[in-house]
Amino acid sequence: MSEKIKLALYWGASCGGCDVAVLDTNEKLLDIAASADIVLWPIAADGKHQDIENMADGEIDVCLFNGGVRNSEVEHMAKLLRAKSKTLVAVGACATLGGIPGLANQYTRESLMKRVYNDGDTIRDINATRPTVTSHVPEGELSLPTLFEKVSPLDKVVKVDYYLPGCPPTPESVMVAVGALLSGNLPELGSVIGNAKTLCDECKREKSNTRSISKFHRPHEIIADPNKCLLEQGIVCAGPATRGGCGAGCISANMPCRGCYGPPDGVLDQGAKLLSAVASLIASDDEAEIERIAAGIRDTFGLFCSFSVPSSMLSTRPTDSDDENEADRRAA
Repeated sequence: MSEKIKLALYWGASCGGCDVAVLDTNEKLLDIAASADIVLWPIAADGKHQDIENMADGEIDVCLFNGGVRNSEVEHMAKLLRAKSKTLVAVGACATLGGIPGLANQYTRESLMKRVYNDGDTIRDINATRPTVTSHVPEGELSLPTLFEKVSPLDKVVKVDYYLPGCPPTPESVMVAVGALLSGNLPELGSVIGNAKTLCDECKREKSNTRSISKFHRPHEIIADPNKCLLEQGIVCAGPATRGGCGAGCISANMPCRGCYGPPDGVLDQGAKLLSAVASLIASDDEAEIERIAAGIRDTFGLFCSFSVPSSMLSTRPTDSDDENEADRRAA
């Protein structure tokens, strides 16, 4: 039997769902364990940062890193694991695109802190206490990571070798990626491990490809025909701008795709692609009527870029400085 590879798994700004997706491979975890020694996996094993720091550069064969970069601790671990790993894979929507945490990039850090710690509906702290990077207590000094101004996908911080999309990736996608990594049968560097086609190419719903939208609906507002294209029924579905490979689980449950598998090959901006697809189906040439129909979409930016705000062309507010996160890093 060939020597086992060294495998690390780590999470950044994420919900933990990507790690659960690995656990959901169930008995196939035994196959992974038979081929790999897991040297770091915070959700499942008691590994220490110092153990990784003591390793030689490149000693880890593969690192699966999920979650975006929101604070100085995650950035430190991203750079550390990049240095220690021969192959670094961005796993899940948060690492590949910025994900749901990236929706916060629409607001300043100050406004977020104010909302959470001062103005929240359930906040009754008359002292308006906020967490600080350092705090002095009788036992000594406590510290927290520096919260950056915005969320970044992993490849904005370190070089990424491969991408595995999804929120989370399906267990089947995880096993395809792990199998490719273990066998060395990988695409060219920088590739997405997964389907190159759009979700619409996989979807079995009937499509008329006609301009059929006269009104937009939220999913709970109508009973959608389970056999017809959701988008053509006026329910915004990100299928035309989203990579396939997820098994269309949401659509099978009569719920629209929200785009977690990211854009297919050749698409620069997922939100812009979806906007184009949706606009092409509006059943009017009258400008005023088009505006009336389009007004039925709530939170257009958040909906069209649910998982990709940090990676979109509109990822930064006009008042932002490109150096905000860099200033945070220097202060950390």
